Amino acid sequence: MFVPSILLKQLYTRASLSKTSTGLSFSLKNRLKDATIEKLHWVSLDGEKIPEDKISLQLTHDTFLPAAELNQSDGRPFALRQTITLHLDIEKDACPEKRKLGICFSASPFGKLKFEVEDNITLAGQRSAHIPRDDLDDYGDSIIKTRQQYFESATGNKVNHVGKYSIDPNDLKGNIEHFIGVAQVPIGIAGPLKINGEHAKGEFVVPLATTEGTLVASYNRGMKLLNMSGGVTATVVDDAMQRAPVFIFENARGARDFVKWVQENIEKIREEAEATSSIAKLTYIDHFLSNKFAFLRFNYRTGDAAGQNMVGRATFAACGWILDHYEGIENFYLESNFATDKKASQINIMRTRGKRVTAEATIKREHLLEVMRVDPKQIDYHGRVAGVGSFLSGVNNTGLHSPNGITAMFIATGQDVANVSESSAAIMYSELTEEGDLYVSITIPSLIVATYGGGTGIGTQRECLELLDCYGRDRVYKFAEIIASVVLAGEISLASAISSSDWVSSHEQYGRNR
Repeated sequence: MFVPSILLKQLYTRASLSKTSTGLSFSLKNRLKDATIEKLHWVSLDGEKIPEDKISLQLTHDTFLPAAELNQSDGRPFALRQTITLHLDIEKDACPEKRKLGICFSASPFGKLKFEVEDNITLAGQRSAHIPRDDLDDYGDSIIKTRQQYFESATGNKVNHVGKYSIDPNDLKGNIEHFIGVAQVPIGIAGPLKINGEHAKGEFVVPLATTEGTLVASYNRGMKLLNMSGGVTATVVDDAMQRAPVFIFENARGARDFVKWVQENIEKIREEAEATSSIAKLTYIDHFLSNKFAFLRFNYRTGDAAGQNMVGRATFAACGWILDHYEGIENFYLESNFATDKKASQINIMRTRGKRVTAEATIKREHLLEVMRVDPKQIDYHGRVAGVGSFLSGVNNTGLHSPNGITAMFIATGQDVANVSESSAAIMYSELTEEGDLYVSITIPSLIVATYGGGTGIGTQRECLELLDCYGRDRVYKFAEIIASVVLAGEISLASAISSSDWVSSHEQYGRNR
C-alpha cells in the first residue's frame, strides 16, 4: 500500500527525541490505521545506522521488546493512535542543533515504510515544568489526579465538581488532551415535535443543553404550535465536507496548467484519498485560481461522521501523491482557509458544507392566534422588516436565533460546538397563503453534524442521541432533519413573541431579567 512521504513523516512525534539515562529515545504514533509491526530494519542518526542489539521498543509502561526479538516474532500490534517509544542504547549529548533521524520498518498492511526527519536532542526532564502527561497512558487515574493537583497548585483553588464524572477517561482518547474532568451543562427537554421527514418520521422529544432561561420553554411553545398544524416537513437536499489545500507556483500559468493536470488525474487522486478511509468518498474537486495560487476544494461525503478530520487525512494523502508526481510546485499548504473550517462564509452558504437541510410548515391562522396571540400578517410583516436589518448588518442569517437551538442540541449530543459558527447560517422565508395561514421555511446550508465518531460516543452525549434514536450509523440525515425542525420551532416562537411584544415579558417570567 502506497503511503505518501508527507503522510509517513507524521508517524514521528515531534520533539520526542530525548536524552535519557541509558541513551536516546523517540516516539512513533500510528496516525494511519490499525497495523502490525512485523520487522524493524534499521534506525539511523545522522546517516549512521544503530546496531540492532542497541534498539528496543517500549509498547506499554511495563512492556519492553528488543528489536531482535521483534524481528524473530510474528510481529506486534500497532493500533491507530497507539504510541511506541524506541530506546537507543547510544551516548549522545543534548544540543539545539537539528539531527537527522531515520527509520525503516515493515508493517502490515502497508509493507516496507521508510522516512527521515530532523529534530534536536532534548533532555528528558525538560517537560517537567509543563502540564503533566504520560506518553504511554495519559488517561489513567494516576496522571489525571496529578494534573488535577497541578491545576490546583497553579490556581490556588480546589478541583471539586469538575473532577466528578461517570464516564471512563480511557474512552476519551482522540477527544481531549490533558484531561482533568468534565463541564456539566443543564439539559432540559422540549416536545414532542411531529416531524414528517424522509428519515425522521414521528414524534421526538428533544434534549437541549443550555444555561439560558426561557430557551427551552420557547422551543417547547413553538413545537406545540407546529404540531397543531400537522408538524414539520424536513428534507436533506445536499451533503458535502471539504478540505481546501493551496498549491503555489512560479506564476499564474503554472497554476493554470496544474489545475488542468488535476482534472486529468482525478480518478487516481480519488483513489489515493479514499484509500485512507472506508467511509470518505471524494465526489468532486472545485478549483479557484488567483495570482500564482491554485486553490483546490476537495468535496467529500463522510457518512455519519462530521468528517473534518477524515477529509483532512484523505486530502493529505491525495496531496502527498500529487506532490510526488507533479513537478513545479514551489509550496503547498493542506489548508488554505478556503474550506472556511469553523468560520461563517458565503461560499458555504452557496456550495454547502455538512448537510444542507430545509424544514417547512404551514401554520393555521387560528392556531397562531390561540397559542401565540399573533396574526400571521404581523409575523410576515415583521419578517420583511427584519430582512432589511439583516441586509444592512451583513449577517449570514435572515432568521432570528437558529444558533440557540443548534448550540443547545450540539452540546447535548456531543457535536463539535465550534461548528456552530458555520451551522449558524440560515435562510428564513415566509409567505401568507390565500387562506390567510402562514407558510414558514428555513434552510440551513452548512449544518455540520455527526451520529458516529467524535464526541458522539461519550456518556451523556451518546445517551441523548440514543434517546432520539440517532446514535450510530445510517442516522445522520435523520438527526439533521430533527435539528432543522427544532430550529423552525424556535424561529416561529421568537418571531411570535417579538411581533406580539411578548418577548421581554417572557424573560421576566422565566428568565433572569430580575
